[in-house]
Amino acid sequence: MLCVIGLLYLSGLEASGLLGPDEPRYASIAREMARSGDWLTPRLWGEPWFEKPPLTYWLMAAAFRLGLSEDLAPRLPIALASLIFLAWYWRTLTREFGRRVGFLAALMLSTSTGWLAFSRVGVTDLPLAATYSAAMLLALPWVARGETRGLTPAAALLGLAVLAKGLVAPVLYLPLLWVGRRRLRDWIRPGPLLAFLLTALPWYLFVSLKYGRLFLDEFFLEHHLHRVYTDRLQHVQPWWFYLPVLAAGLFPWTPAALLTARRSLYEDTRARLLLASTLWGIFFFSLARNKLPGYLLPLLPGIFALVALGLEQARRPRMALASSAALLSLIPPAVAVLPSALVVGIRKAAWPGVPWAAAVAVIPLVLWCWRQASRRREWAAVGIAAAMALAVTWTVWRVLPVLDRRVSVRAFWRSTTGAALRCCVDENVDRERRYGLNYYAGRALPACDPASPACRIHVGPGGLLELTGR
Repeated sequence: MLCVIGLLYLSGLEASGLLGPDEPRYASIAREMARSGDWLTPRLWGEPWFEKPPLTYWLMAAAFRLGLSEDLAPRLPIALASLIFLAWYWRTLTREFGRRVGFLAALMLSTSTGWLAFSRVGVTDLPLAATYSAAMLLALPWVARGETRGLTPAAALLGLAVLAKGLVAPVLYLPLLWVGRRRLRDWIRPGPLLAFLLTALPWYLFVSLKYGRLFLDEFFLEHHLHRVYTDRLQHVQPWWFYLPVLAAGLFPWTPAALLTARRSLYEDTRARLLLASTLWGIFFFSLARNKLPGYLLPLLPGIFALVALGLEQARRPRMALASSAALLSLIPPAVAVLPSALVVGIRKAAWPGVPWAAAVAVIPLVLWCWRQASRRREWAAVGIAAAMALAVTWTVWRVLPVLDRRVSVRAFWRSTTGAALRCCVDENVDRERRYGLNYYAGRALPACDPASPACRIHVGPGGLLELTGR
C-alpha cells in the first residue's frame, strides 16, 4: 500500500501545465529566487512581492536549483513534503492512539480528495497544513499528560507554519493554548520560545527593516486584515461556503466522519482538543469575507484522527464504510464535468446524467465493505482506499491532458514555437492565463494597446487562447 500511495502522489505531476493564478505566480517568484540567489526577498518580475512568506518559495527554488523542469520544480517539493508528513502522521498517531488508529487515519487522509488535490499543486496550502498539523500533534502528550518533551519541536514547526502562510497558524493554535492554559509557562521556557522565535522571526525582521511600510502594508494590511473584512481580493463567499467544501475535501470518507458524533469519544482530552481545533478553524475561516477551499486543509489531519478514533470505537461501522464505498460512483461524473467547471465555473458547467454504470460497478466493493466492517474494519478501509487510488490514477491520466489544453496555457505556448514572445496580451485574457503566459514566457508580457504590435494573444470564440498577426 505504501508504494501505491507514493505513486499516487508522484505520478503525472507534469501531465498538465501550471494551473490557475497562484501556481504560475508562486513558481515565477521561486524561479527568480533561484536565478538571482536572493533567497530573502520574493520578487515577481523584478518587483518585491509580499503576498506570502517565503517557505514555499524556498522549497520550489531549491528544486529549480537542482535542475528540475519548469513544471516539476513547483510541484515535486510539495508532493514530497506531503508524503513525509503522512509518514510522520502515521507514526505519531500510532504512538499516541495505537496501531490501528494510526493506520486508519493515515490511510484515510492520504486518499482524501482535499489532501490529494493540494499535494499535487505548487501552492502554499500544503506547507502550512503539514507544519501546523505537526505542531498540533506534537503537543498532544503535553495536553494529555503534561509531557514537555515535544514542545520545542512543536514550537519550531509552528514557526515554519508562520513562514508558510503568515499569522493564520498561531490563530489556529489558540484552542491548544486554551486547553492547556494552566501550564502556559511551559511554552515560554527557553527551548520552545527560542525555537519559535529563531525559526519565524529572522525573515520578518529582515523584510520589515529593509522595506518598511511597503512590506507592512502589503503583507499585514492587504493580505491579513483586508482578506477578512473587505471584498477587495475577489474571493467573497457566503458564510456556509465551507460546509460543502469540507464534505468534498473528506471525500470519499465523508460518511465515515459521522462516526465522530459519539460522546464517549471525547472523554479523552486529546480528542476534545482535536474537535475544538476543527470547530474553531471552521468558525474562524467562515468569519472572513474572502474564502477559498484550500483554507480548510490544515484541519483535515485533525479531523481524520477523530474519524479513525470513531471508527476504532464504533460497534457497527458497516453503514459508514459501505456509504463511503458507494460514494466512489460519483467520480466518473465529476471527472466528466471538471474541465468545463474550471473554464466556465461549476454553476455553468454541463453536468452528466445519473452515473448508473458507476453505481453498479461499485456494488461488489460496497458489499465487501459491509461484510468486512464487522470483522476487520481496516480491510474495508483498505478496499476503499485502493479503489480511490485507482480512480485518482485514472483521473490524472484522463483529465490532466484535457486541462493542459483547455485551462493551462502550456499547450498553447508550446504550439507557438516562440512566436508568442513577440506578442502582447489582449484585455479579454483573464488573469489566471496572464500569469501562466508570463511564467512560460519567463517575463511579463505587455498588455495590448493601440500602439502594440499586430501580434496579439487573445481568447477565441471557443474559449481557447489564439495568436493573431504573428
